[in-house]
Amino acid sequence: MSDSNAVRGPRDSEPVKRTGPATFYRQVVAELRKVVWPTREQLSSYFVVVLVFVLIMMAIVSALDLAFGRLAFAIFTGPND
Repeated sequence: MSDSNAVRGPRDSEPVKRTGPATFYRQVVAELRKVVWPTREQLSSYFVVVLVFVLIMMAIVSALDLAFGRLAFAIFTGPND
């Protein structure tokens, strides 16, 4: 076992310094300035890729739901005479 602060975290006797709302806002704005925002072309191509992926996944889930539903119906209703 280790007794270092990295393992145990801050001691209970040491108060945790909190930032005020103004400092928090400045830090958020500073971090948002570091973000690399996508161009309009990149955004539209990402949108199309996500839309196609979601539609394909919807089709797969719908097909599986239909297949399992028919299977369950066939199992629980018995033979058709």
